[in-house]
Amino acid sequence: MAGAAAITATGIPMRTIADGEKPHSGRLKGNIHHSVSQWCYGDIPLDQFVPACAAMGIESVELLQEKDWPVVQKYGLKCAVGYATDYGIPRGFNREENHAKLIADYETMIPRAAAAGVPNLICFSGNREGQNDNEGLIVCAKGLRKLMPLAEKHGVTIIMELLNSYGHKDYQCDKTEWGAALCEMVGSDRFKLLYDIYHMQIMEGNIIDTIRKYNRYIGHYHTGGVPGRNEIDDTQELNYPAIMKAIVATGFKGYVGQEFVPTGNDKLASLKKCIAICDV
Repeated sequence: MAGAAAITATGIPMRTIADGEKPHSGRLKGNIHHSVSQWCYGDIPLDQFVPACAAMGIESVELLQEKDWPVVQKYGLKCAVGYATDYGIPRGFNREENHAKLIADYETMIPRAAAAGVPNLICFSGNREGQNDNEGLIVCAKGLRKLMPLAEKHGVTIIMELLNSYGHKDYQCDKTEWGAALCEMVGSDRFKLLYDIYHMQIMEGNIIDTIRKYNRYIGHYHTGGVPGRNEIDDTQELNYPAIMKAIVATGFKGYVGQEFVPTGNDKLASLKKCIAICDV
């Protein structure tokens, strides 16, 4: 049985969770599998941030490189979404000249993700750069289909993030309908969408109806306040308890990742507050 470790200078307990133990799972309702994007808390060392998340009942710290996966495992958490390539958002699957490297990178990382218990690897469409959306669908599907046999073998899902193309100027996968069409073309349950609520409120609105319509294509969710991408409270225009209830009603069993940028000095208190807002 794991024992309590020393208290850090920030007051966060450093604790190793025993194999099979669920950290603080009784504190939340269990209808939502809570995750959080590490980059929003990048000034907190990961080996302090992860146990703090565990203490809140959060099950995953996500958007981590492979070298950081053992840190979340140490504290009994998962990394719900990992990275597989050093190509960024603008350079995605919509260009055939990117396919050789992308396919090689994902083929390397899919087995490693499976071995580490990382259920999803993120990917991106890339920017349009004059390409029409139909061509983008065809080229993305051509590359992604090559990865599906390996993803299916190892039980790892490749998820393409929906982003707004104002903040991420010219990004192609900026509408849920386009992403759903790509899912149909790829034709595997191991390719799904990362539905970022913040980004899709900016691009489309109509969040709850869209989730109900396209939920079979969605493998992961991200949060964020609109406007500003800050706390998901009553300072902004989205009703997150209603959105979370709609997600639960679809039967979704994946993770909801907090990806707002916290304001103020106590970022962990802000995260705890927003987890409570989403814990329906």
